[in-house]
Amino acid sequence: MNEIIAIVDDEADILELVSLHLKRSGFKVETFMDGKSFYTYLEKNNPDLTILDLMLPDTDGLDICRNIRKNDLHNNMPIIMLTARGDETDTIIGLELGADDYVTKPFSPKELVARVKAVLRRGVSSDETIRLNIANEVYIDAEKYLITYKNKIISMTPTEFRILKILAERKGMVFSRDQILDKLWGNEKAVLDRTIDVHIKHIREKLGDAGKYVINLRGIGYKVEE
Repeated sequence: MNEIIAIVDDEADILELVSLHLKRSGFKVETFMDGKSFYTYLEKNNPDLTILDLMLPDTDGLDICRNIRKNDLHNNMPIIMLTARGDETDTIIGLELGADDYVTKPFSPKELVARVKAVLRRGVSSDETIRLNIANEVYIDAEKYLITYKNKIISMTPTEFRILKILAERKGMVFSRDQILDKLWGNEKAVLDRTIDVHIKHIREKLGDAGKYVINLRGIGYKVEE
């Protein structure tokens, strides 16, 4: 592994603990104790994934997440929230802003490393379908990790991309929230069912008129129907 993981947390012991376990797993690590130093780093660097604490001394991690998703250079970078906030509302807000996953403190370092690996694995493997389309309008290029609609590139987070790809590969088939979670995280899943609802909401919004092809069957799940 040569992936670079950025960790943003104002607790030195957390930075040291997470860094140690990530390095043992073969990752390269960059650490930051505030938002300002992290923003400076992003001006010239593009990490493969960021672990982001929500409570920082100079800014709110939610604001950092929001700004990353607005930045054309970094908006596809996976983000895992690391937070002491146990409130489900904070978690949902983070996911709505574009975070891919979350881990609450106190946490198991091994679990966090497993979640990092799971998010990064959402890239494309050689045996996956390379190119898909929905109603000959939305095109999903798994090789280039690209979604286009009416010749316009649609920017999505890695998790949003993966969910749309899962649904598009089996058009007409209904996936329950739990089935989608299984495909995303497998045995490493430990997230709220509502996580999927938030991501689906974003997918529809980003697809604009084509969002109509992503169907919600209340109480059952989701499907792509042309």
